[in-house]
Amino acid sequence: MASRLRGRDFLAIGDLDPGDLSELLGLAARLKAGEDPGTALSRQSIAMVFLRPSNRTRVSFEAAISRLGGHPIALFDREIEIGRRESVSDVGRILDRFVSGLVARIPSDRDLRGLARAMEGPVINAMTDLGHPCQILADCLTVQEAVGRLEGARITFVGDGNNVCNSWVEAAYVAGLDLRVVTPPGYGPEPGVLASAAGLAGPGTGQVLVTNDLDQGLTDTDVIYTDVWTSMGQEDQHEDRRQDFGPYQINEAVVGRAPSGVRVMHCLPAHRGEEITDGVIDGPHSIVFDQAENRYWVQLALLLAVFSDSGDQA
Repeated sequence: MASRLRGRDFLAIGDLDPGDLSELLGLAARLKAGEDPGTALSRQSIAMVFLRPSNRTRVSFEAAISRLGGHPIALFDREIEIGRRESVSDVGRILDRFVSGLVARIPSDRDLRGLARAMEGPVINAMTDLGHPCQILADCLTVQEAVGRLEGARITFVGDGNNVCNSWVEAAYVAGLDLRVVTPPGYGPEPGVLASAAGLAGPGTGQVLVTNDLDQGLTDTDVIYTDVWTSMGQEDQHEDRRQDFGPYQINEAVVGRAPSGVRVMHCLPAHRGEEITDGVIDGPHSIVFDQAENRYWVQLALLLAVFSDSGDQA
């Protein structure tokens, strides 16, 4: 693991091949089962640039960096003002002089890649407008735990073709998933995202179906996955989206149309009563909070693999 991922940027799920993903999830599972990760980040500082609000991402990364003996340094928009107070390149070059690497949650995927080009240390994508790969790592671990397998698992993503959806599309081809993306007309993932992800296809059986038909997506599915209808930066579209997405709410009736053993996932935060009801998120099919916990374990594994040669022994 360490020899493959050590020193590498992690900007998208597509940066991993099937072997990388399998090894990373295996390491996360072993750490969750109680293996000692050691202190691979001892005497190292990791910058954490957060230009968007964060709860799970910030806390799980800070906790993981600290667990590995490192020092997380959180920076917010008022401190750095990327692109306004300083250029993207200058921010990356300066941070590179002070820290071992960077975790960045920023609006622009282009700016993220600009930071990665400017820095010699590894850069980890903690969310951009284009992708949310650390979330999908946690989701893959959760599916593996709940379904018993990742390759061939049937995932039905119901909602907007947003950054989380984009990363699921990449994961489908890397991990060999049967992914169904169910959206209202006009809200599906961008054709360019679908075409680029299809280029990741390896020898597995990954496939992606995009449809507006909820029942088509629910047929024989293992997991129903949903997300907010209105992402950060889309607040002015909220009322229109509520109307368009209303028929796609994950409620008890929808879950009842899926197989009896279906699991329900949500990347959080949830707008209860909009994309998902209380009865579902708190009900017997939900693995939402297991999913949230797994953010810590996969990020602990990712940090260990990227920053330490001891990743294989953890």
